[in-house]
Order: sequence, then structure tokens, then C-alpha cells
Amino acid sequence: MELGKKIRQLRFKAGLTQEQLAERMGVGAQSVSKWENAVSMPDISSLPLLAEVFGVSIDDLFDLSAEQRLNRIENRMDMEDELPPDVFGEYEDYLQSQLTSEQHKKRATELIAYLYWHRMNAAAQKVRRYAKDAIRMSPAEKGCQWMLNMAENHYIWDWNLSNHAKAIAFYRGIVEENPQSRLPYAYLLDNLIADHRADEAERYLDKLCGLEGANPVTTRVYRAYIALARFDEPAADAIIRGLIEEYPDDSVCLFEAAQYHAMKCDYPKAIELYERSFENEKRRPRFQDELHGIAEIFEIMGDYQQAAATYDRIIALLRDEWGMTEETALKDAQREKARLVEKAK
Repeated sequence: MELGKKIRQLRFKAGLTQEQLAERMGVGAQSVSKWENAVSMPDISSLPLLAEVFGVSIDDLFDLSAEQRLNRIENRMDMEDELPPDVFGEYEDYLQSQLTSEQHKKRATELIAYLYWHRMNAAAQKVRRYAKDAIRMSPAEKGCQWMLNMAENHYIWDWNLSNHAKAIAFYRGIVEENPQSRLPYAYLLDNLIADHRADEAERYLDKLCGLEGANPVTTRVYRAYIALARFDEPAADAIIRGLIEEYPDDSVCLFEAAQYHAMKCDYPKAIELYERSFENEKRRPRFQDELHGIAEIFEIMGDYQQAAATYDRIIALLRDEWGMTEETALKDAQREKARLVEKAK
């Protein structure tokens, strides 16, 4: 439905004359008549007030389809660090209403999870800022240090808090219910290996290897990490060396090998392999993972200038290959570069 017709319909529903609507909007009655007859359109800045007068969302003014509304919700979360409370409530209500729709239930479920994660992440940013300030003022007190630990996912010394048993139980159930789906095996293996539950990990890796389409590089990388979980570093090193020799130009293999060496704190080798992985990546646009790894290593090594220069590469990648101009990922990269430049002084 055209916007003019929608305004007329909503005005009738609200029991308003053109003059009454014009008075509320702070315009002349002729303007409302022109809107309704598509002679002119309301200024974009007046849309929030127009929606408020009619008691609807701005999206409702345009009579968007469910698919268009879902797209707009996702795009706005991609673009903004934090949603205003009224917008969050509007999106929450709309997504909840779509959970009963057979056609849109899956997408709405994914987006409402994204919506809550988006708010949680925005809140975590504030926790980090204020908790760090409080810790600087009172370093001997535990409260804010615990909050910072949770907000930044710091390592937890207590095994009963740091183990991944709940995640393992969840993904084991998913794997058992969906034994032919490869992706849940990866999340299950990641958590088993993190907890050094090597025997269980090996059993599930064997099942993964038997599935059609299992990636031979990925499965051998898991063999290496299972060896590490058993504290057999020579065996793990041999597996990774063999992979690099067999797949010297495979970006996935090079990336996984870089990850392996970064985890072992062999930073020069990790940077070399990250660079080779990035150079050999044929997909366009390329992801940022290798460059993020390189920047992180340079910062760990105290080379803030090189870390900042790597963020220049990330910013260029996001602009040139992804076409970003205002997205959150680009803003985050720009903030990180500014932080590192300041540390390099």
C-alpha cells in the first residue's frame, strides 16, 4: 500500500480529520491532503511523530511485508552498537509475534536470539568500562573484578566454573538427534578438547570422519588437538607439519596451522601462516580472521604500531571488499586502531 493511502487509512481509524492531524503534526491541512493524494510525502524527520500520533511503528506506516521487516530488524542491529529502548521493545514484540508463524518462525527465532545477544553485548561494553574504572579505584576488592571477568570472558581458575560440561551435554544431545549433521560435531569436539576429555573427543571425531563431506584437513587438525589434550605435543606437531606439507596452498589448512602455532605462543610462525592463509584465500569478500589474529599477536608482543597498521588493513578490507561504510564492524575496527595508535605513542 502506498504511504499516502496508509496515512488516510490510519487517520480514519484514529477518527481524525485532516485538520486535526495537521494540527498534531504542526503542518497545514493542505500538507495532509497532499500526503494522502501522493502529491507530496512527509519529511523523513516527521515520520516518528506521525507513527506516534497513530500509535504504530514507523514500519507500519509503509505496510512492509514480514520478510522486509525481518530484514530491516537484522540490518539495523548490524549497523548500530545499541538500540534505543523503544526500538528494542518494538522489535521484541514483533519477533515474538512471528514465533507462531510457520513461514517465519525459524528466522524470527534466530533474530530474537540476535536481538537479546545484541543487547547483552551492548550491556557488556558498559560493564567493561565501569568495572575497569572501579577496579582502578579499588584493586583489592573482588566484586567488580568478577563482573569484568564475566563481561570479557576471562579465564576462571575454579574448575567447577570453568569446565564446559553443560555445553558438552547440549551438543552431545544435538549430535545424537542429528547424527548426519557435521557442524554440531565441531562444537562438541571444541568443548571436549578444551576440557581435555580426549577419549570422548576421539570417539566423536571417528563418527565425524565417517560422515559424507567431512573435511580431511579439519579432521586431522582435530587429531592434533586431541594429541595436545593428551599432552603429547610431538605427535600434535607432526600432524600439523604433515598437513602444511600436503596442503601448502590451502587457506583453510594454513589458517588452522596458524591457530595452532598461536595457541602454542609460537608467534612468528603463526603470523607467517596467517599471512599465507590470507594471500591464498580465493573467496571474495575475504573474512577478517587472519588479520585479527595478526593484530592480536602484534599487540601481545607489544608492537602496537604494527598492530595498528594491521587494523588499517582490516578497515580497507571492510570498505573495499565488503562495501561497509557505517556498519558496527567497521566502527569497531576504527576504534581498535585509534586505541592502538594511542598505546604506540
